[in-house]
Amino acid sequence: MKLNQLFFTIAISLSLFSCSDDFLDKQPLSEITAETFFNTESDLRLYTNSFYRMWPHTSTYNGDADTDNIIETNLSDIMRGTRLVPTSGGGWDWAYLRDINFFLEHYEKADNEEAKAHYAGVARFFRARFYFDKLQRFGEVPWYETTIQPDDIEALQKPRDSRQFVVDKILEDLNFAIENMRAWQDVYEVTKYTALALKSRVGLYEGTYEKYRGISGYEKYLEASIEASEELIQNSPYEIYSTGNPQQDYSNLFNSHAAIGSEVILARAYSEELNIGHNVNYYTTTGSFGMPGMPKDLVNSYLNRDGTRFTDQANFNQIFFTEEVENRDPRLSQTIRTPGYTRKGQSIELAPNLGATMTGYQITKFVTEPVYDTNGQSITDLPLFRYAEVLLNYAEAKAELGTLTQEDLDKSINELRARVDMPPLNLEMANNNPDSFLADQYPAVSGNNKGVILEIRRERRIELFMENFRWDDIVRWKAGQTLTQPIRGMYFPGPGEYDLTGDGEIDVVLYTGTRPGNVSGVQYYKLGSDKFLDENGLINPHPNFDSRTFNENKDYLFPIPRVELQLNPNLEQNPGWE
Repeated sequence: MKLNQLFFTIAISLSLFSCSDDFLDKQPLSEITAETFFNTESDLRLYTNSFYRMWPHTSTYNGDADTDNIIETNLSDIMRGTRLVPTSGGGWDWAYLRDINFFLEHYEKADNEEAKAHYAGVARFFRARFYFDKLQRFGEVPWYETTIQPDDIEALQKPRDSRQFVVDKILEDLNFAIENMRAWQDVYEVTKYTALALKSRVGLYEGTYEKYRGISGYEKYLEASIEASEELIQNSPYEIYSTGNPQQDYSNLFNSHAAIGSEVILARAYSEELNIGHNVNYYTTTGSFGMPGMPKDLVNSYLNRDGTRFTDQANFNQIFFTEEVENRDPRLSQTIRTPGYTRKGQSIELAPNLGATMTGYQITKFVTEPVYDTNGQSITDLPLFRYAEVLLNYAEAKAELGTLTQEDLDKSINELRARVDMPPLNLEMANNNPDSFLADQYPAVSGNNKGVILEIRRERRIELFMENFRWDDIVRWKAGQTLTQPIRGMYFPGPGEYDLTGDGEIDVVLYTGTRPGNVSGVQYYKLGSDKFLDENGLINPHPNFDSRTFNENKDYLFPIPRVELQLNPNLEQNPGWE
């Protein structure tokens, strides 16, 4: 199915569709007419396969670099607070929507009723996905469910519809898709289960977005998320992938070349045979492509192996690396290089390469065999929807709604913890003793479920790390100030020789003045130029950007491009971007 889907997508992209994604009044697909097409199930499938071009590519794994989850050589404009209003582009493109609506206006010609229902559901799924992306980026947008002619000025100059109207229409499309799409398990094509997963995501996003802004009526969106999540939990074939090996199962889920369909609901496919790849190996193992690293505050968030909090001990920020990562949640050693790390298919233990990571915490998630280290040659499928996210959505929605029980935690969060043999999350204990470290990050969390909401956020950030959720989570939680906190990395007490693997051999030398040697296999970094330590001995990856701002009245949304405001005088710019 993987190669079939790739062949199909390539064929449809090359033979039928324009590469232009620029204007709302884009002409219908040039080589398809309603008179000669949409007659058979094959026609419907061929057309709807073009919608898969909507899925992200590398942002699946490096999208977190826009936030405090992954720290690169250059901080993003979001992190620095330096976004500008673009003249054009900026995500305000509508070509996919026209293609979808064109299909929905003509698909009923086909001769197979069951196929018509399914592919209408596919189209409405993708319309929901399209509008959800626009909602997250711009907030209120105009809703269109028919194609628009170039001379239809009224439609082209339509004002925005209300946020709630757009979300309700998204859920309406998803409910139709759930009702009509085929309920089969296919990791490369959307099905009823994919629609349920998107509904779970949309409901949680909007419910929490409105709750943390004091907007009335948010409850119905949380309930929609719970409803979809429960359907997947109770009546779908998905489960948390586990072979009973807590030290490898999490990492194996992401470094498998083919998506593991027992947990991954939908993935973007890649293929060595078809020379379709991405660059996650190159991104994480070289010093010339951003040097991504996990920040210290996220490393601190991982619990101890026994379930206690790492940050409850004194001086938790000044514990040397080998001791710091010992006896922690096993997902930490399956996400960054720690003592004992080996590449997939290799037996040589490797220390973190400080020349390939800004923080010292070198990322290993999605990384496979060294043969795929060349730029653009990685072939691991990238997950777009994962059952683990559904479980996290379910627990969070119920916690925010105030209906969460221990039984709910046991069939959601604790399924994820069981994979890595971590102690289960206890509702009463979490609420009786909220984590002050997390509370400082998310001061808006309050109420009887404060403790468990903070713990669910911990789980979400850890489990979904490097899967492009962080920015959307920060937005919906109204937690933008977390992006202004100091960014730090690994602890070193000062210049000296350091063993990062615990084998008694020197891996890193930090020095001032003249380089002290040139021993093969040892990494040398000059303090003050190659690496910077703050007054507490923590790597400071961006000493020139310690002071950053986030405008609460502006920065949660993106600006509408200037040219669009000129073309449509009924559009209003997002607040603060005028």
